[in-house]
Amino acid sequence: MAAPERTCVGCRRKRGQQELVRLVAWRGRVVPARPGVPGRSAYVCPEETCLEAAERKRAFARAFRGPVTLDPEVREVVSRLGNVRFSSAGSHDGGPASATDERR
Repeated sequence: MAAPERTCVGCRRKRGQQELVRLVAWRGRVVPARPGVPGRSAYVCPEETCLEAAERKRAFARAFRGPVTLDPEVREVVSRLGNVRFSSAGSHDGGPASATDERR
């Protein structure tokens, strides 16, 4: 069975769900989703450029169907996962590290 794919709201590329950072709206703020949290979500690549593109395009307001602000924790998570992804790319099978690798 194929792994689920999602689309990054910043760059619009389709990737495996595990390669992206899942974000949810909570009390008007976009925050990183905890595992298993139900509800509407948006996905972004663990790259600063994708996060900036999503903000510039107002993609989060569209994805969550209303005005939201980006929580500073999102930048920290994207930056941390992006660094892990690029620093460990050669340590496994040459592929990018997934977001769940960092959470373990």
